[in-house]
Amino acid sequence: MIPFTDEELLKPVSASLQKVMPMLERDGGGLELLGIKNGKIYVRLTGHCHGCAASGTTLKYGIERQLRIDIHPELEVINIPIGEEVNLD
Repeated sequence: MIPFTDEELLKPVSASLQKVMPMLERDGGGLELLGIKNGKIYVRLTGHCHGCAASGTTLKYGIERQLRIDIHPELEVINIPIGEEVNLD
């Protein structure tokens, strides 16, 4: 169980995501934080990362790994593809 509220996670998640942005940007990609709900972090991969064959690996072993190291080992990252919406209410 994650011992933080979604609101408490927002600032540290944003800071942690900034650490992985240079890796994404080097390959012409990007990342948009859509929100956090029940300890799940919803993002959208953009640029060259959108639709890339390695995007699943980037998501789990790059982005999610960094968040787990920085914040909590049970965090999960979910990519919401361009054109799809997520209900965070």
